[in-house]
Amino acid sequence: MILSLSLLSSVAHSNELDDLINASSAIVNQIDRGIKLAGAGYEYASAGGTLSSGQLAGTAHISTAQLNAYNNALSNMANYEAYGSVQDLLETQAATELQLMDDALDTFTDVVVDMIAVVEVAEIAAEAETPDDKAEVQAYVVENEATLSITQEEVDTYNQSLNDIEEHANNASAYLGVAANAEAVDFLQQGAENNNSNADFATLSYDANQQWVKVAYQGTNNASAVYLNGQGGSFNMNFYLTEAELLTAGAQSELYLTGPTALGFLKQAQAELGKTQEMLEEKYGKVSVNLTDGTIKEIEEDEPNKKD
Repeated sequence: MILSLSLLSSVAHSNELDDLINASSAIVNQIDRGIKLAGAGYEYASAGGTLSSGQLAGTAHISTAQLNAYNNALSNMANYEAYGSVQDLLETQAATELQLMDDALDTFTDVVVDMIAVVEVAEIAAEAETPDDKAEVQAYVVENEATLSITQEEVDTYNQSLNDIEEHANNASAYLGVAANAEAVDFLQQGAENNNSNADFATLSYDANQQWVKVAYQGTNNASAVYLNGQGGSFNMNFYLTEAELLTAGAQSELYLTGPTALGFLKQAQAELGKTQEMLEEKYGKVSVNLTDGTIKEIEEDEPNKKD
């Protein structure tokens, strides 16, 4: 048991502590060698008849690099947080979750674009009232069935990306919310100190069922948690919104307002065309795009009247 605890302790060494160990040990080794050489000189000089090569003293010198490494390590260790920083842990993990959410959002938007034809189908089907209209819808579907179809793979990707967005968004929001609460951070930080553990090596997690953020301390079976639901131990944190509140916020988001279900298929296509036109104008100047054959034509601006 003692061996395993020692191994855990060595793994949990900070960079600051490792640097100090290495830098101080390097100088100690030089001093140790220097004392041996000085002792040999003292012992043999008075007896006579014993000489060194005259080059040994330099092998025990302390170099400027060793001096600087030691002093820098000493300075860094003076600012070292022995128990780590729960604040940094929360913010670092939140940044990771935000990146994962962005990745999931990219996947989500890509697959929505791939399935955007379903919006068009829904629109034209809803507008069909007379038998002639319905016949036109049927003919359109028959002619374009291959491009209008949705695959199981697309559905699976859509469903999984939504799950990932919700998971990582909740994790990031929970960590940032706790990080902004000084009392909650102090409580979790005290847990690291009480367990003689470094928060930098702790395991951080958000549990939707328990409605808490938990910090599990390395080398122990102990953990500290803060609730996010306004109950006791929540430090006045109540982060949960109703489904209606979330959907209302989502309906006001740029992602929704510029999406195909809010704009409609035609307006979405026009918006995408507008973006393409702006990009082309930045590169080629004012141009028009023929929607039939995709050709690009430069727009000739009227020249100003010239005076004689």
